[in-house]
Amino acid sequence: MTDPLRLYVLAGEPSGDRIAADLVHRLRQRTEVEISGVGGDALAGQGLRTQFDMNELSVMGWADVLPRLPKLLWRTRQVAQAILRQRPDVVVLVDAQVFSALVAKQVHARNPEIPVLLCVAPAVWAWKPERAAALKPHISEVLAVLPFEPAVMRQHGGPETHYIGHPALERLPFREMLPERGPLLLLPGSREGELRRHLPLMRAVAESMAAHPRVSGFRLPTPQRLAYRLRDEVGEWKVPVEIVTGEADKAAAFAEAVVAVAVTGTVTLELALAGVPMVTTYVADKGQAKRWFKYQVKYASLPNAILDAPLVPEVLQIVPDAAALGNETQRLLGDSAALSAQLDGFRRIRTLMEQGAPGEPRVDPADRILAHRR
Repeated sequence: MTDPLRLYVLAGEPSGDRIAADLVHRLRQRTEVEISGVGGDALAGQGLRTQFDMNELSVMGWADVLPRLPKLLWRTRQVAQAILRQRPDVVVLVDAQVFSALVAKQVHARNPEIPVLLCVAPAVWAWKPERAAALKPHISEVLAVLPFEPAVMRQHGGPETHYIGHPALERLPFREMLPERGPLLLLPGSREGELRRHLPLMRAVAESMAAHPRVSGFRLPTPQRLAYRLRDEVGEWKVPVEIVTGEADKAAAFAEAVVAVAVTGTVTLELALAGVPMVTTYVADKGQAKRWFKYQVKYASLPNAILDAPLVPEVLQIVPDAAALGNETQRLLGDSAALSAQLDGFRRIRTLMEQGAPGEPRVDPADRILAHRR
């Protein structure tokens, strides 16, 4: 009888938590699994008792990182020590790129025999491509969730990389028809800094769109941990907003929505896979803006990056401009050709995500994890 696979898994935010939970579920269809590590509600549903609150890692941009840096470094050492003490068969670090890289370096330096896999490749296609080669000494393999990433990682000298698809392919069916009227989705992000910068924009858009003939109301999908806070906040808005939690209710909201306004992030890929037209936005802090300009980032949203084309509008800002975002949303809803073009592009993305890129077929992540079992 085969011993259980001892897996240490770490996820730093809700999207990574869902990906990690899907990995564990797939592994359990093949073998018995004992898990430890750090995660949120989705991994808790797979039996994980988290080492600490996952949300401590959910930061982006120097404005959010610097105040938490001492604690983040302490958590890095704590995670590395737990891995070295437990000696799991395989370690899977999901996203949380800077944190994961620091953990992997510490583990590799003290016990290079422990295989450490990184799930969700760093966006080396957008900025700082040298990060790919920097991962190679201490990351055994990268499990990519975008179909073009294995080729990009190889081009820049990164670790062995395989495309595994994304769990949203199973969770979110693609709808072929756009409703004539329906809710407008507001997706301001889940990190504290994102909420601080984007909720005022979402409020302005909602209040400006309240009388639009195609908009029947507003829904804001969010993790359960943020529900009470956001209900209090949107309760002060001039228009009612329904807070949506849970994967089933989120899928229903996607199915009924007429359009979405979303921060550039994983949710834009989920919207595309579900066939929901969107306007994307991001308000950058000074550090993020400097990086955009330095690396001349071509596309910020994942649908555009996957197709290498300006499929969805990107309203990228340093100084928040609610009018620009609202005007772009109004324009999209009134442009049937643009809406049809987005749906056509989303169909191509869905097919590519289901199959993989030419020469880089989609593989089962359970196969790749088990290949490293010691």
